[in-house]
Amino acid sequence: MAEGESSGLKLLDAVLLVGAGVIAVVVAFALLSFIASVVWFLIKVVVVVAIIGALGMFLLRRRR
Repeated sequence: MAEGESSGLKLLDAVLLVGAGVIAVVVAFALLSFIASVVWFLIKVVVVVAIIGALGMFLLRRRR
């Protein structure tokens, strides 16, 4: 190996690795946020349907 050469990562390689890591973290958080939003939406839909169903059953029983 010639004098002055290094066998480690070059500065550009390190910058690219850090950039890829930051992008990976941002994408992971965005994906997690999207999944959590979809799950929360489904939970709200189930609760609303359950309330409507319970109210309908209550009103139908009361009519008889």
